[in-house]
Order: sequence, then structure tokens, then C-alpha cells
Amino acid sequence: MTVRLRPPHNAVDRRAVAWWRTQLLVTAAVPVAVLAVLGVFLGPARTWLLGAAAAVAVLGLVCTAVLPGWWFRVHRWEVTEDAVYVRTGAFWQEWRIAPMSRIQTVDTVRGPLEQMFRLATVTVTTASSKGALRIEGLDDQLAAGLAERLTALTQGSPGDAT
Repeated sequence: MTVRLRPPHNAVDRRAVAWWRTQLLVTAAVPVAVLAVLGVFLGPARTWLLGAAAAVAVLGLVCTAVLPGWWFRVHRWEVTEDAVYVRTGAFWQEWRIAPMSRIQTVDTVRGPLEQMFRLATVTVTTASSKGALRIEGLDDQLAAGLAERLTALTQGSPGDAT
């Protein structure tokens, strides 16, 4: 059977937008805090450091406002009897497919922020040099069921996953 690259049908969970926003805010807050603290304590460079902190804060807020909604519109995934389909990326879109016969492991991960939003990431590892396929921003119960389904499907697939 031939497996073709095609657009996957399923969107990530809507809560992923808030999760991505929180990640971006935390990522921006760290350098802003460091620059601001240095600006307060380093007299001669105060203006430059506080200006840089303000610039990073503005950029972080713009990214936080724009990117998560965009990511929600473009991130898609689907699992069929034959393959796992994933499409990710905002500027550089990546479409990947993993035939069931090539899947080696299926993992579910829930970081602290994901747990807070009741989300999870399913990672599908194959023999590809490109690396694993990641389906982020899934409802935690859906992710657990998906991992179970993928495990059952791969056990029934002919092939050596290499």
C-alpha cells in the first residue's frame, strides 16, 4: 500500500494557544528581568540595558499576541491505520509522515506547563534520520488514548521499523 503525504485533518487542542502564550511569556520574561536588573545595578550602561529590556519585552509581547493563534491554525495531525501525519510550522511549514511499519516507539510527555493546561505531547520515534514526529498541544486524555492506539496499530503492522 502506498502512503501519500497529504494535509492532516485534526487540530491541536484549543488550550494549546494559552500554553504557547505562557511559554512565550516565560521565555521573554527571563532576558527582560536579567537586563532590567543589570540596568539598575550598572550605572554607566543603565540606559542601554533598560532600553534593551524594553525592546525584548515589546518583541515578546508581540510574539505572544500573534504566534500562538497562527500556530493553532497551521498545526495539524492525524493517525490512520497506515501512518501518522503531522504538519507544523508557521513560517517554514514541515509536513511529515511516518508509516506504521517504521514506528519504533511512542512516548507521551507532560511538562509542568502542559500539566497546568491538561495537555500532553505525543512523540513518535521512527528510524528516520530526520528525527521523531511530535504532536504537541493534545488534550492529556486524548494523548494517552492516541499512544495506546498507536501501540496497537504498530504491533499489527508488518515491517521491522528500521
